[in-house]
Amino acid sequence: MKKSIQNKRLLGIFVGSIIALCSIFIVSAGYSYAGRKGITIKGSTTVLPIAQACAEAFMDKNPKVSISVQGGGSGVGIASIVDGTANIGDASRPIKDKEINNAKEKGVNPIGHVVAKDGIAVIVNPSNKINTISRDQIKDIYTGTISNWSEIGGHGGKIVVISRDSASGTFEAFNELALKKAKVRPDALLQASNQAVATTVAKTPGAIGYAGLGYITSKIKAVTVDGIECNKETVLSGVYPLSRPLFMYTNGNPQGEVKQFIDFVLSNEGQKLVEENGYVGLNLK
Repeated sequence: MKKSIQNKRLLGIFVGSIIALCSIFIVSAGYSYAGRKGITIKGSTTVLPIAQACAEAFMDKNPKVSISVQGGGSGVGIASIVDGTANIGDASRPIKDKEINNAKEKGVNPIGHVVAKDGIAVIVNPSNKINTISRDQIKDIYTGTISNWSEIGGHGGKIVVISRDSASGTFEAFNELALKKAKVRPDALLQASNQAVATTVAKTPGAIGYAGLGYITSKIKAVTVDGIECNKETVLSGVYPLSRPLFMYTNGNPQGEVKQFIDFVLSNEGQKLVEENGYVGLNLK
C-alpha cells in the first residue's frame, strides 16, 4: 500500500515536471515568436536628442526592433561599449587613447561613426547686454581671471560660471577648444547635461554657460565667439571656432539591426531628423 502511494506521488511529480517544462517551452516559444530584438544606446546628452528621434522613427519602420536610449555622458557611452552593456555608445568627442587601450585589453574594438556636426554655443541670460565674446575672454572667465561682467563691457555684476562635469564630452571639447586644457575655476557650478546648463543660465541673470547647438532656445542667448555666430552654416564649414563632430561608437563594424540603425541615422531621412533637432546634418544641401 505504501509502495503504491509512493509510486503515485512519484508519478505526480513526474507529470507535474513535464507540465512545467511544457509551460516553459510554450512561454519561451511565444516570446520567441512575439519578442522584439533589442538595441541599447547610452552616452552623450548632446547626441541624445538625435538618438531618440532616430530610434522612434526606426522603430516605426521596424516594429520588431526595440531600442532603449539613455544619456549619462560621453564617457559613459564609450565605457558601455567596452563593458558590453550597450550596442551603441554616443559621444560628443573622439575616443581617448586610454579608452582605446582599455578596450583592446578587453578584446573590444571601438569604431566611431560620425553622425552629425555640432557647435558648442556660449550662452548667457537674455538680460545680459553682452552679444559677443572672444576665446581669450572665455578662458579668462572660466579660469577665474575675469569675475565681473564690467571687465568685458557688460553691466556690473558677478559672473556665475556654469560648466559641465568632467565625464561630459561637451566639457572635454570645450576645455580643449576654448580653454586650451586649462583648469576650470573651483567655484564653477557643474551640471550633468546640456539641458541642465541651459536651464540654469535661463534662470540666472549673471550666468554664462555652454551647450550644444540643439539646446539653444529663446530662453537663453547665444553670443558670437570671436565675432562668429554659432549656426549650421558656420559649423558645417568649420569656421565657428567651437565646432565638433558627434559620434556613435560600436564594438567592431556594426552588424544586423545595429548596422541597419546606424545606416538609417546616416540616411537622408535620419539626417533630416538631425537637422530638425537643431544639429548640422552631414549630407544635406
